[in-house]
Amino acid sequence: MTGTRHLVDPELFDLLDLWPAVTLDASLLPLIRAPGRLPLGEIVNPERVEKREATAPGRDGAPDVPLLLYRPAGRAGEVLPCIYHIHGGGYVGGAAAGMEPVHRLMVEALGCALVSVDYRLAPETPFPGPLEDCYAGLAWLHAHADDLAIDAARIGIRGESAGGGLAAALALLVRDRDEFAIAFQQLIYPMLDDRTCTAQDHPHAGKLIWNAESNRFGWRSYLGAEPGGEGISPYAAAARAEDLTGLPPAFLSTGALDLFIDEDLAYAGRLIRAGVPTELHVYPGAFHGFNVHKTAGVSLRSNRDAEDWLKRYLHG
Repeated sequence: MTGTRHLVDPELFDLLDLWPAVTLDASLLPLIRAPGRLPLGEIVNPERVEKREATAPGRDGAPDVPLLLYRPAGRAGEVLPCIYHIHGGGYVGGAAAGMEPVHRLMVEALGCALVSVDYRLAPETPFPGPLEDCYAGLAWLHAHADDLAIDAARIGIRGESAGGGLAAALALLVRDRDEFAIAFQQLIYPMLDDRTCTAQDHPHAGKLIWNAESNRFGWRSYLGAEPGGEGISPYAAAARAEDLTGLPPAFLSTGALDLFIDEDLAYAGRLIRAGVPTELHVYPGAFHGFNVHKTAGVSLRSNRDAEDWLKRYLHG
């Protein structure tokens, strides 16, 4: 991290030690897919949050889509709002189960249900497979909302990194297919634009945790083609969508040192111009994934900002 350390919030230095700098390629996929790679902590409230498994039928003959469902214990039958969550991992890694410590805390703090989707990963399953998995799970959730004691009018989507990119694309797909609606979209340092791979190098951002070479590998794996070229679907890279009108209210947050800073700022600006109620946060000294830190002030602020916004849209 030569040349950038002086820009990093000092409270985040120890997180960099936990995440040694690597450039992702196919040989590292088993490592990044190993359970417990993210420092998300232990489950602290097993008795206060109930968990169950479900599957949604895949679209057009695709395999069934695994889902994890969480809700506060002791509130069976009470109709609750719901977050539909899409995990990150550069389109090539991550798993719903790996987010369980965070999901349980969110459910307890927000007094809501949460459904997390285990979409198929690239490169084994490139676009549109992962997005269609996310759509299938969300369609199943809407169809079974009454059985699950979930308020279908208060189902919103959230994702981080590639999960944020999928969430943004899913919001476009839901709008265009017009089979049901979503209440909000919360995009945490979302991976939105494959053209970042061919853009001019940022002088400060993208040097830590998730770098330009890893980004290119993730996009190439997901698209099944070189990123930055012509003909990429806006459902693959939401930043390519020409029309952002009619999308649900949005929350975007990112770190000033995140590789995605420029694409996230641009997307937020376009949402605002399209008349979409949009809240944007940029955190100085923060790199990709910074919000998993348990005590750093910038991480606590970012998570509090996201939680406060969710409370308004889940319970407002």
